[in-house]
Amino acid sequence: MAKAKKPAADADDKAEEGGQPAKAKGKLPSKKVMIIAAAGLLAVVGGGGGAYMAFGHSKPEEPKHEVAKPATFVDLPDVLVNLANGGGDRTQYLKVKIVLELPDPELVPKIQPLMPRVMDAFQTYLRELRPTDLDGSAGLYRLKEELTRRVNVAVAPNKITAVLFKEIVVQ
Repeated sequence: MAKAKKPAADADDKAEEGGQPAKAKGKLPSKKVMIIAAAGLLAVVGGGGGAYMAFGHSKPEEPKHEVAKPATFVDLPDVLVNLANGGGDRTQYLKVKIVLELPDPELVPKIQPLMPRVMDAFQTYLRELRPTDLDGSAGLYRLKEELTRRVNVAVAPNKITAVLFKEIVVQ
């Protein structure tokens, strides 16, 4: 017959006799492994919580049915100015038809008395332009932005939404 296995006490006897002790099976993992596992767990929990707060937490909002106010437009008189001569022998002219876009119709009576100031701002700025300043869509965009800024300065504390061009002719 086969020999019966010796009890675990034999391993302890060997350790006492000078042999190497047997490794314990329930040894805890090293500190590095524990730190990495804790960091991974923290990342998973933090990412899940962040995703919940960002996406799953909010209720779907009902679209607000605000009625957009129709814009109000104010036509300005035509502006005809000679452009700054860049050393050329012929004079070039700029003719512009401009419309102001207002956010509220109640601003029209407030802005009308200030129109001479607005026209003066247009005239003085446009006379300093060179024909090359108006080249391309980028040049017209810069012109529109600058005129909008100057009108808002002239009609302050009121404010316009935009300067719109009906016609631009450079001759």
